[in-house]
Amino acid sequence: MEGSSQKSLWKKEKDFYHVTHKVPCGDGPYVKAKQAQLVQKDLEGAIVWFWKAINAGDRVESALKDMVVVMKQPHRSEEAIEAINSFRPRCSKQAQESLDNLLLDLYKKCGKVDEEIALLKKKLRLIYQGETFNGKPTKKARSHGKKVQVSIKQETSRLLGNLGWAYMQKTNYMAGEVVYKKAQMIDPDANKACNLALCLIKQARYNEARTVLEDVLQARLPGSDTKSRNQAEELLLDLQPLQPPPFLPGLDLDDEDFVDGLERWMNEWAPLRSKRLPIFEEISPFRDQLAC
Repeated sequence: MEGSSQKSLWKKEKDFYHVTHKVPCGDGPYVKAKQAQLVQKDLEGAIVWFWKAINAGDRVESALKDMVVVMKQPHRSEEAIEAINSFRPRCSKQAQESLDNLLLDLYKKCGKVDEEIALLKKKLRLIYQGETFNGKPTKKARSHGKKVQVSIKQETSRLLGNLGWAYMQKTNYMAGEVVYKKAQMIDPDANKACNLALCLIKQARYNEARTVLEDVLQARLPGSDTKSRNQAEELLLDLQPLQPPPFLPGLDLDDEDFVDGLERWMNEWAPLRSKRLPIFEEISPFRDQLAC
């Protein structure tokens, strides 16, 4: 009986250890990686064990995602990008979306704007083809620590907003303007409105920019909080109507497939029109301006 009690006590202590440190049970390389990461706080050691887990086929998807997250901390983003591209074929179809999201964060961290733009376009194409969220109309996500339901409409607008920002990093304000307008038409918010106004300011279209900013200041858009209103006020102060228009690059030829219009996109995927989600019907009146 005494031996049984000791085993029971040992089991309770072990379970408490795993629950407290959020470490899975077992003794494989993935578990050792999580112990190094969460208990010992040894990030370099954790990366070594995550590599071993992937090579051993031990919870490959979780090991790859966790390793990439750890790699972002010691500034090994380039290596993390290579790891995702090398091992994602070994992951399930359901894991590809989360891997793409990790890649987007890594591209931003590394300043790989062209790669970021290409991946955002790819994700928008998947929405068009009805393959986002693994075929479901919504997905669960976290926002400010809370679990929320994200709709296809919200995801499309978010991706377009990110794409607009990426174009702005390349000083391609004309493309940024087109994309932000599409995002605002689908699911408007104050933050994207401020970025749209900045695109207009960079093109010396001050009156249009002022109109957009007034919507933010008058709280006519969702998300018009103190931060967005302060940003709108700063942009209004920066407006200089008498300033000569700056030199603005035209749309790159590489961007024509996205910015020139949805028409090419619709023609290219004509057999898939039956799968097209309702959100793209909302964009279609502007297909002469935007395509993926």
